[in-house]
Amino acid sequence: MFIKTILGMSVVAGLIAGAATAETQATAWTDLNMRDGPGPMHSIVDVIPANDTVMVQGCLTDASWCRVTHGETSGWAAGNYLATTIENAPVALASGDKRVVLKTVTYDNEQAATAGGLATGAIAGALVAGPVGAVVGAIVGGAVGASVEPDPTVVTYVKSNPVDPIYLDGEVVVGAGIPDTVMLAPVPESTYEYAYINGVLVLVETKDRKVVHIVR
Repeated sequence: MFIKTILGMSVVAGLIAGAATAETQATAWTDLNMRDGPGPMHSIVDVIPANDTVMVQGCLTDASWCRVTHGETSGWAAGNYLATTIENAPVALASGDKRVVLKTVTYDNEQAATAGGLATGAIAGALVAGPVGAVVGAIVGGAVGASVEPDPTVVTYVKSNPVDPIYLDGEVVVGAGIPDTVMLAPVPESTYEYAYINGVLVLVETKDRKVVHIVR
């Protein structure tokens, strides 16, 4: 049985001035998928709207994925896109900031696989995530990039012309970069290309290969 160690936020009052407090809360600074397991191959169970608050139960050791509750739904979300407030400034859970104090919990991959919903396939690379850590304060509220509203004919085209699924490390969000190794399909008579990445259809701006819209 493969057990993956994960860590959760905890309270260490007075240990470090301005450290993360008893509030096990974080804010999504972009629309963020919630999945049924910690990884891009797991099914999406909810979408956390930008600026919504979630309760954090635990994170992987590098906080790349965190166990969260949003409303009545529980699942996993990418720690790069969850921020907690320290000294009146947002700090990403995956920033490595030592003021975010952590405790150990566990996750059982075998039980997750038995529960179903885990897609199969190989990880083909990694999404180019936006900045995290100390600079997250500069990007909360829009620097990740605002989603465009494509012409309905574009959405119809990508839905009607499916492409093979691709899995990349990281989470699909608006503003994430697509590595050059991933082949994108063109959308005729537009500046967009598209792909089916980590379980969602994404529109990508051809010029800079960044996700500009997620088709849901």
